[in-house]
Parts: sequence; C-alpha cells; structure tokens
Amino acid sequence: MINVVNKKIKDFYKQTSIYTHLGLYSYFAKKLTDDIDELCILQRKQIIHPIAYKNSEIRKQNKCFWGDMTKVPITRLNYEDDLFPTASAMLNELLRKDINYNINRKAEDKIHITCRGQAILLTSILKAKGYSARVRSGYGTYIKTDGKNYDHWITEYFDENKNRWILVDADEHCPDHELNFDINDIPRDKFIFGAEAYLGIRQGKYKEDEIIYSSAPPVFGIKASLRSLFYDFHCLMNNETIFLHLPKFIKEKNFELSEEEYKELDELANLLLDPDRNFDKILEIWNNNSKFRIMSGALN
Repeated sequence: MINVVNKKIKDFYKQTSIYTHLGLYSYFAKKLTDDIDELCILQRKQIIHPIAYKNSEIRKQNKCFWGDMTKVPITRLNYEDDLFPTASAMLNELLRKDINYNINRKAEDKIHITCRGQAILLTSILKAKGYSARVRSGYGTYIKTDGKNYDHWITEYFDENKNRWILVDADEHCPDHELNFDINDIPRDKFIFGAEAYLGIRQGKYKEDEIIYSSAPPVFGIKASLRSLFYDFHCLMNNETIFLHLPKFIKEKNFELSEEEYKELDELANLLLDPDRNFDKILEIWNNNSKFRIMSGALN
C-alpha cells in the first residue's frame, strides 16, 4: 500500500477528544517512559480486566499477575468503564488511589477496565507525547478461544522513523497468551477492523457465528459488525465513543435495516478499508451525515 499519510492526517490524529484529552495530566503522561513495551506493561499493571475480576478462581488468588485479588472488595463493580469513560477519569482515579504510578500497584488500587479503556488510555498518553495516534475497533484474531472472533479495541500510532502506522495492544501485555508475533507491532492480518468484519459478513467471508460482540447478551454476525463498523468510524474521527452507545437510527430499528441502508453502509465501509487514502471523503461524511453521528445510549 502506498503511504498517503500526509501532514494534514498526522496533525488530525495529534488532536484530542473528550475521551483522549488529558488536560493537566498531559504533563504527567509526557514524563512516562518512551519505550512502547515498557509503557504498555506499566499501564497493564494499573488495570484488572473485568473478565479476570469476574473469575471466581482468580478472585481467590493472593499471588497472580493482578496481585492479591483477595483484597479487592466484593462491592466493586465488575466493569468500571462507565465510571471512567475518559482517559483523564482513569488517570484521576488511579492517582487518587495511589499517587505512585508503577508496576507495584496493589490489586485493590487498580481499576476494572476493558480493552476500550486500555486503548483510549494508551492513545491519550501517546498523543500527549506528540504522536499521531488513534483508537481502532474491530476483532482480534489472536484472542480466539473457540475459533470465533470477539470484539476488541487497540491503539494505532504513527512511527516517524518507520514511516508507517503501528498497531499495539496494551490490553494483551499479560502472561495469558503466547503469541507468534510482536504485540507491539501487530501484523495487520491479525486484526479484523470494523469495516472488514462488516463487509466480510455482507460478502459471505464470515459466518454469522464467527463475528461476536460480547455485550450482554452477546450479538453475532451483522449486528455485531455494525457495532464495530460505527465504533471504528467514530474512533477514526477522534470520537472514541462509549461502547454502550449506538447510532440512533440503527437502535430504533433494532438492527433491521433496509437494503438501501445497507448499501449506504457498504460505501462507508469500503472507504474505511483505507482510512488514510480516503480521509477527505470520510471526513466529509462525518461532517455532513448526521444520522451516522447521532448516538443513542441509556439516557439518549
């Protein structure tokens, strides 16, 4: 693929959103290590993934990757993403609990955040350090447990020395998985972006039960891919929306769209396959098609 990442695009992804703006915490973030692997490990040690927290066997362990899990109060929420939807909120809570941001953080002083929070936090830190960075939503083929593809969020940043975007997954900097590639430079065929999942379902590349969005209850196939399509679209426009939110027109129709509406989404998805080459067209859609931006959540 020809590199089409010009200064306009790089500058766009240096901008922050309500989710990635760190405010005064930007000064704190700038002082963190510049080594991407060390940065991810450091961040991973601040967070307990809700899947681990919910595991009754892990909760009984006083010596594990997450620390002494027996000290974590049972009254804590399994998922705290809705308490800390922004990077600044995450850092604020972590530093409120313990001003020492290091790998020795106690389990009871960690927050319970999913891959979305991990991706947003890492992206915000990289932006604070001056990188062009963006969150991406899709499906990590490397975290399969049963041959299926589950929803996942990761970070993408532009490396000026290598002159290309690099995919990195802070959430997977843990001992649970043995990978045959560098988690700090994920091959692009190891991650199914939202548009790829959506078009893959539409074109028969993936079966309905091969694409799963692990909501409660989980959704499959086209319904799952519609979520990741729009989440990735919003992420690419620097709007890393809460994954409890959905486009209002889709939610109101309970995902039962007309073929005309699907064709409109096909056009969007095809542009998102190459977001840099199609940047201006994607931005035009963002600025002019309000129905793709009006989101519906618990209160909206």
